[in-house]
Amino acid sequence: MGIKRILLTNDDGIGANGLNVLERWMSALGEVTVVAPDSERSGSSQSLTLHQPLRVKVIDEHHYAVGGTPTDAVILALYQVLRGKPDLVVSGINPGGNLGENLIYSGTVAAAQEAALHGIPSFAVSLVARQPQDFDGAAAFAVELAQKVLKEGLPAGVALNVNVPPGDIRGVRLTRQSQKISQNLVCEKKDPRNRPYYWLDETLAHRNVEVDSDYAAIFDHEISVTPLEVDRTHYASLNHLSAWMPALQQTVKS
Repeated sequence: MGIKRILLTNDDGIGANGLNVLERWMSALGEVTVVAPDSERSGSSQSLTLHQPLRVKVIDEHHYAVGGTPTDAVILALYQVLRGKPDLVVSGINPGGNLGENLIYSGTVAAAQEAALHGIPSFAVSLVARQPQDFDGAAAFAVELAQKVLKEGLPAGVALNVNVPPGDIRGVRLTRQSQKISQNLVCEKKDPRNRPYYWLDETLAHRNVEVDSDYAAIFDHEISVTPLEVDRTHYASLNHLSAWMPALQQTVKS
């Protein structure tokens, strides 16, 4: 079967502790290459750098720092840095959860979805703690999941979003993305010249969540594994919206 080739990335930068711990654990599975942003790119979603050049710093033959987003890092890894496609892409370990609507903004999740878009099995892994001290538990689970994915594969166009609770872990649950249960916060401050500036944050508005959701798993101290599709078509709406077409067609023709 040959040596498995694994690409690691993240949105916190190549020097992030979570990425370094993940690399140490994943090295037991095969040849690991790290291609990650040169600095933190949290909240970058699946954005691309289109209006300035991208630069890659070669640290050594297995470590590359990209002056761009996590998506940039994956694309450069696949089409410039690596010799052939990897068998698996893992993004993380992110310090802080990527649950509910937050996965839409997450650069960690976006990197895994970018890999899935290119036909490579992938998953993102996050540790649900604002200031995590120990990534080893999340890394150990990532290795077990990686072995399963390498053996069984994933459906085309699907990436997994994994969230690991801190401390005691009581199980693993297959989940769906939660509805929004958080409240956005806009904090206004003043700079030394008395000009306003703003920090964006959020807080949980309530803990009443669907029992099959990612938040519910974390609240129950279980690891959440959510399959995400690259195809964002809402197929249930196609039939409903088809009734609009005759009137819209008439508008176009008139």
